[in-house]
Amino acid sequence: MHGYLEEIVQQLIEIGLKEDVNSGDITTDLLIPSGKTATAVMHAKADGVLAGLFVAEAVFKHIDSSIQFIYEKNDGDKVTTGDLICKIEGSYRALLTGERLALNFLQRMSGIATQTAYFVDAVKDFDTKILDTRKTVPGLRLLDKYAVKAGGGTNHRIGLYDMVMIKDNHISVAGGISKAVNAIRPNIDRKIKIEVETTSIAQVNEALAAGADIIMLDNMDNSTMKEAVKIINGKAKVEASGNMTLERVREVAATGVDFISIGLLTHSVVALDISQRIK
Repeated sequence: MHGYLEEIVQQLIEIGLKEDVNSGDITTDLLIPSGKTATAVMHAKADGVLAGLFVAEAVFKHIDSSIQFIYEKNDGDKVTTGDLICKIEGSYRALLTGERLALNFLQRMSGIATQTAYFVDAVKDFDTKILDTRKTVPGLRLLDKYAVKAGGGTNHRIGLYDMVMIKDNHISVAGGISKAVNAIRPNIDRKIKIEVETTSIAQVNEALAAGADIIMLDNMDNSTMKEAVKIINGKAKVEASGNMTLERVREVAATGVDFISIGLLTHSVVALDISQRIK
Protein backbone atom coordinates (compact mmCIF):
# COMPACT_ATOMS: atom_id res chain seq x y z
CA MET A 1 0.00 0.00 0.00
CA HIS A 2 1.47 3.34 -1.04
CA GLY A 3 2.23 5.84 1.71
CA TYR A 4 -0.30 8.42 0.52
CA LEU A 5 -3.10 5.86 0.34
CA GLU A 6 -2.20 4.62 3.83
CA GLU A 7 -2.37 8.21 5.09
CA ILE A 8 -5.80 8.73 3.51
CA VAL A 9 -7.07 5.45 4.99
CA GLN A 10 -6.01 6.47 8.49
CA GLN A 11 -7.75 9.84 8.09
CA LEU A 12 -10.95 8.15 6.89
CA ILE A 13 -10.85 5.70 9.78
CA GLU A 14 -10.48 8.54 12.28
CA ILE A 15 -13.47 10.33 10.74
CA GLY A 16 -15.48 7.10 10.70
CA LEU A 17 -14.72 6.26 14.32
CA LYS A 18 -15.53 9.79 15.45
CA GLU A 19 -18.86 9.52 13.65
CA ASP A 20 -19.74 6.02 14.85
CA VAL A 21 -18.03 5.55 18.21
CA ASN A 22 -17.38 9.11 19.35
CA SER A 23 -17.06 9.05 23.16
CA GLY A 24 -17.40 5.27 23.35
CA ASP A 25 -19.32 2.11 22.45
CA ILE A 26 -21.80 2.20 25.37
CA THR A 27 -23.33 -1.23 24.82
CA THR A 28 -20.08 -3.12 24.28
CA ASP A 29 -18.15 -1.36 27.03
CA LEU A 30 -20.85 -2.11 29.62
CA LEU A 31 -21.33 -5.76 28.62
CA ILE A 32 -17.86 -7.01 27.67
CA PRO A 33 -14.99 -7.18 30.22
CA SER A 34 -12.00 -5.14 29.04
CA GLY A 35 -9.61 -8.09 28.96
CA LYS A 36 -11.85 -10.60 27.21
CA THR A 37 -10.62 -11.88 23.84
CA ALA A 38 -12.37 -13.66 20.97
CA THR A 39 -12.12 -14.62 17.33
CA ALA A 40 -14.37 -13.15 14.64
CA VAL A 41 -14.86 -14.50 11.14
CA MET A 42 -16.07 -12.79 8.00
CA HIS A 43 -17.95 -14.72 5.32
CA ALA A 44 -19.23 -13.79 1.88
CA LYS A 45 -23.03 -13.82 1.73
CA ALA A 46 -23.07 -13.28 -2.04
CA ASP A 47 -20.86 -14.02 -5.04
CA GLY A 48 -18.45 -11.24 -5.96
CA VAL A 49 -14.92 -9.83 -5.99
CA LEU A 50 -13.18 -8.61 -2.84
CA ALA A 51 -11.59 -5.21 -2.31
CA GLY A 52 -10.72 -3.33 0.86
CA LEU A 53 -9.48 -6.06 3.18
CA PHE A 54 -6.46 -3.93 4.06
CA VAL A 55 -8.82 -1.13 5.10
CA ALA A 56 -10.85 -3.47 7.30
CA GLU A 57 -7.62 -4.65 8.92
CA ALA A 58 -6.55 -1.05 9.50
CA VAL A 59 -9.87 -0.27 11.23
CA PHE A 60 -9.42 -3.00 13.84
CA LYS A 61 -5.73 -2.25 14.38
CA HIS A 62 -6.52 1.46 14.78
CA ILE A 63 -8.79 0.51 17.69
CA ASP A 64 -6.37 -2.07 19.14
CA SER A 65 -2.92 -2.52 17.63
CA SER A 66 -2.61 -6.06 19.07
CA ILE A 67 -5.44 -7.38 16.86
CA GLN A 68 -4.39 -10.23 14.57
CA PHE A 69 -5.98 -10.10 11.11
CA ILE A 70 -5.65 -13.40 9.25
CA TYR A 71 -6.33 -13.32 5.50
CA GLU A 72 -8.12 -16.31 4.00
CA LYS A 73 -8.78 -14.37 0.78
CA ASN A 74 -7.09 -11.31 -0.79
CA ASP A 75 -8.22 -8.20 -2.62
CA GLY A 76 -9.08 -9.11 -6.19
CA ASP A 77 -10.12 -12.66 -5.29
CA LYS A 78 -13.47 -13.98 -6.44
CA VAL A 79 -15.68 -15.34 -3.68
CA THR A 80 -18.88 -17.34 -3.64
CA THR A 81 -21.60 -17.38 -1.00
CA GLY A 82 -20.32 -18.96 2.21
CA ASP A 83 -16.60 -18.48 1.56
CA LEU A 84 -14.46 -17.63 4.58
CA ILE A 85 -12.80 -14.27 3.94
CA CYS A 86 -10.76 -13.62 7.08
CA LYS A 87 -10.36 -14.23 10.79
CA ILE A 88 -9.78 -11.48 13.34
CA GLU A 89 -8.36 -12.38 16.74
CA GLY A 90 -8.02 -10.19 19.83
CA SER A 91 -9.98 -7.85 22.06
CA TYR A 92 -13.69 -8.78 22.11
CA ARG A 93 -14.52 -5.08 22.54
CA ALA A 94 -12.45 -4.06 19.50
CA LEU A 95 -14.04 -6.78 17.36
CA LEU A 96 -17.51 -5.41 18.11
CA THR A 97 -16.68 -1.71 18.08
CA GLY A 98 -14.88 -1.86 14.73
CA GLU A 99 -17.26 -4.27 13.01
CA ARG A 100 -19.60 -1.83 11.29
CA LEU A 101 -16.93 0.60 10.09
CA ALA A 102 -14.77 -2.25 8.76
CA LEU A 103 -17.73 -3.82 6.98
CA ASN A 104 -18.90 -0.49 5.53
CA PHE A 105 -15.53 0.00 3.85
CA LEU A 106 -15.15 -3.63 2.78
CA GLN A 107 -18.70 -4.07 1.46
CA ARG A 108 -18.65 -0.83 -0.55
CA MET A 109 -15.24 -1.48 -2.08
CA SER A 110 -16.09 -5.09 -2.85
CA GLY A 111 -19.33 -3.92 -4.50
CA ILE A 112 -17.31 -1.65 -6.79
CA ALA A 113 -14.83 -4.43 -7.59
CA THR A 114 -17.68 -6.83 -8.32
CA GLN A 115 -19.48 -4.40 -10.65
CA THR A 116 -16.21 -3.63 -12.43
CA ALA A 117 -15.49 -7.32 -12.93
CA TYR A 118 -18.86 -7.77 -14.68
CA PHE A 119 -17.96 -5.07 -17.22
CA VAL A 120 -14.40 -6.31 -17.67
CA ASP A 121 -15.69 -9.82 -18.34
CA ALA A 122 -18.22 -8.49 -20.86
CA VAL A 123 -15.44 -7.02 -23.05
CA LYS A 124 -12.84 -9.75 -22.49
CA ASP A 125 -12.79 -10.65 -26.20
CA PHE A 126 -11.65 -7.13 -27.13
CA ASP A 127 -8.63 -4.94 -26.34
CA THR A 128 -10.90 -2.34 -24.75
CA LYS A 129 -10.17 -1.28 -21.17
CA ILE A 130 -12.87 -0.35 -18.66
CA LEU A 131 -12.25 3.04 -17.01
CA ASP A 132 -13.65 4.65 -13.89
CA THR A 133 -14.57 8.34 -13.56
CA ARG A 134 -14.52 11.15 -10.98
CA LYS A 135 -18.09 10.31 -9.96
CA THR A 136 -17.05 9.17 -6.50
CA VAL A 137 -18.10 9.99 -2.95
CA PRO A 138 -15.98 12.98 -1.84
CA GLY A 139 -13.11 11.72 0.29
CA LEU A 140 -13.41 8.12 -0.91
CA ARG A 141 -11.98 8.52 -4.40
CA LEU A 142 -8.70 6.71 -3.84
CA LEU A 143 -10.50 3.77 -2.22
CA ASP A 144 -13.11 3.70 -4.99
CA LYS A 145 -10.40 3.68 -7.66
CA TYR A 146 -8.40 1.04 -5.79
CA ALA A 147 -11.54 -1.11 -5.84
CA VAL A 148 -11.94 -0.61 -9.60
CA LYS A 149 -8.41 -1.93 -10.13
CA ALA A 150 -9.13 -4.89 -7.84
CA GLY A 151 -12.04 -5.72 -10.13
CA GLY A 152 -9.79 -5.66 -13.20
CA GLY A 153 -10.59 -2.13 -14.38
CA THR A 154 -8.24 0.74 -15.21
CA ASN A 155 -8.07 4.07 -13.44
CA HIS A 156 -8.79 7.23 -15.43
CA ARG A 157 -7.41 10.51 -14.09
CA ILE A 158 -7.44 10.80 -10.31
CA GLY A 159 -8.51 14.44 -10.28
CA LEU A 160 -8.33 17.73 -12.12
CA TYR A 161 -4.57 17.97 -11.60
CA ASP A 162 -3.10 14.95 -13.37
CA MET A 163 -4.61 15.16 -16.86
CA VAL A 164 -6.17 17.72 -19.17
CA MET A 165 -9.82 17.12 -20.01
CA ILE A 166 -11.31 19.68 -22.39
CA LYS A 167 -15.09 19.45 -22.11
CA ASP A 168 -17.97 21.34 -23.73
CA ASN A 169 -17.82 24.33 -21.39
CA HIS A 170 -14.06 24.67 -21.91
CA ILE A 171 -14.54 24.48 -25.69
CA SER A 172 -17.22 27.14 -25.54
CA VAL A 173 -15.19 29.63 -23.52
CA ALA A 174 -12.03 29.02 -25.58
CA GLY A 175 -13.82 29.51 -28.89
CA GLY A 176 -13.32 25.99 -30.22
CA ILE A 177 -11.37 22.78 -29.76
CA SER A 178 -8.27 23.93 -31.62
CA LYS A 179 -8.02 27.15 -29.63
CA ALA A 180 -8.45 25.26 -26.37
CA VAL A 181 -5.73 22.71 -27.18
CA ASN A 182 -3.36 25.41 -28.47
CA ALA A 183 -3.84 27.48 -25.33
CA ILE A 184 -2.99 24.56 -23.06
CA ARG A 185 -0.32 22.57 -24.88
CA PRO A 186 2.62 25.03 -24.47
CA ASN A 187 1.93 25.39 -20.77
CA ILE A 188 2.02 21.77 -19.60
CA ASP A 189 4.60 19.00 -19.36
CA ARG A 190 4.55 16.75 -22.41
CA LYS A 191 3.90 13.80 -20.09
CA ILE A 192 0.46 15.19 -19.31
CA LYS A 193 -2.12 13.88 -21.74
CA ILE A 194 -4.75 16.08 -23.35
CA GLU A 195 -8.18 14.56 -23.80
CA VAL A 196 -10.97 16.29 -25.73
CA GLU A 197 -14.66 15.55 -25.37
CA THR A 198 -16.48 15.36 -28.71
CA THR A 199 -20.13 14.89 -29.60
CA SER A 200 -19.97 14.86 -33.43
CA ILE A 201 -17.78 13.71 -36.29
CA ALA A 202 -16.93 17.36 -37.04
CA GLN A 203 -15.56 17.75 -33.50
CA VAL A 204 -13.66 14.47 -33.83
CA ASN A 205 -11.92 15.83 -36.93
CA GLU A 206 -11.10 19.09 -35.16
CA ALA A 207 -9.71 17.30 -32.08
CA LEU A 208 -7.61 15.03 -34.28
CA ALA A 209 -6.22 18.00 -36.24
CA ALA A 210 -5.41 19.80 -32.97
CA GLY A 211 -3.29 16.87 -31.81
CA ALA A 212 -5.37 15.57 -28.92
CA ASP A 213 -3.85 12.53 -27.22
CA ILE A 214 -7.25 11.04 -26.37
CA ILE A 215 -10.58 11.74 -28.04
CA MET A 216 -13.72 11.06 -26.04
CA LEU A 217 -16.81 10.06 -27.97
CA ASP A 218 -19.55 11.35 -25.70
CA ASN A 219 -23.06 9.93 -25.97
CA MET A 220 -22.61 8.82 -29.57
CA ASP A 221 -24.54 5.92 -31.03
CA ASN A 222 -22.59 2.81 -31.98
CA SER A 223 -22.49 3.48 -35.73
CA THR A 224 -21.15 7.02 -35.21
CA MET A 225 -18.50 5.70 -32.82
CA LYS A 226 -17.43 3.12 -35.37
CA GLU A 227 -17.08 5.88 -37.98
CA ALA A 228 -15.09 8.02 -35.53
CA VAL A 229 -12.68 5.16 -34.75
CA LYS A 230 -12.09 4.68 -38.48
CA ILE A 231 -11.33 8.40 -38.92
CA ILE A 232 -8.97 8.53 -35.94
CA ASN A 233 -7.22 5.39 -37.20
CA GLY A 234 -4.78 5.05 -34.30
CA LYS A 235 -3.60 8.68 -34.39
CA ALA A 236 -5.10 9.16 -30.92
CA LYS A 237 -6.56 6.91 -28.24
CA VAL A 238 -10.36 6.71 -28.25
CA GLU A 239 -12.65 6.70 -25.21
CA ALA A 240 -16.37 6.01 -25.33
CA SER A 241 -18.51 7.60 -22.64
CA GLY A 242 -22.14 8.14 -21.72
CA ASN A 243 -25.00 5.85 -20.71
CA MET A 244 -22.90 2.70 -20.61
CA THR A 245 -24.76 -0.37 -19.42
CA LEU A 246 -23.72 -3.97 -19.05
CA GLU A 247 -26.10 -4.89 -21.87
CA ARG A 248 -24.52 -2.36 -24.27
CA VAL A 249 -20.84 -2.36 -23.35
CA ARG A 250 -19.84 -5.32 -25.54
CA GLU A 251 -21.34 -3.66 -28.64
CA VAL A 252 -19.44 -0.46 -27.83
CA ALA A 253 -16.18 -2.39 -27.45
CA ALA A 254 -16.81 -3.92 -30.88
CA THR A 255 -16.62 -0.45 -32.47
CA GLY A 256 -12.86 -0.50 -31.78
CA VAL A 257 -12.58 2.07 -28.98
CA ASP A 258 -9.59 1.78 -26.64
CA PHE A 259 -11.46 2.72 -23.47
CA ILE A 260 -14.99 2.78 -22.11
CA SER A 261 -15.55 4.99 -19.08
CA ILE A 262 -18.41 4.02 -16.78
CA GLY A 263 -19.65 6.30 -14.02
CA LEU A 264 -21.95 3.74 -12.41
CA LEU A 265 -18.95 1.72 -11.24
CA THR A 266 -18.63 4.21 -8.40
CA HIS A 267 -21.73 6.44 -8.39
CA SER A 268 -24.29 3.63 -8.10
CA VAL A 269 -22.61 1.14 -5.80
CA VAL A 270 -24.39 -1.99 -4.64
CA ALA A 271 -22.49 -3.25 -1.60
CA LEU A 272 -21.37 -6.87 -1.57
CA ASP A 273 -23.06 -8.67 1.32
CA ILE A 274 -20.46 -9.75 3.90
CA SER A 275 -21.09 -10.85 7.48
CA GLN A 276 -18.99 -10.87 10.64
CA ARG A 277 -19.64 -13.32 13.47
CA ILE A 278 -17.90 -13.87 16.79
CA LYS A 279 -16.99 -17.55 17.13
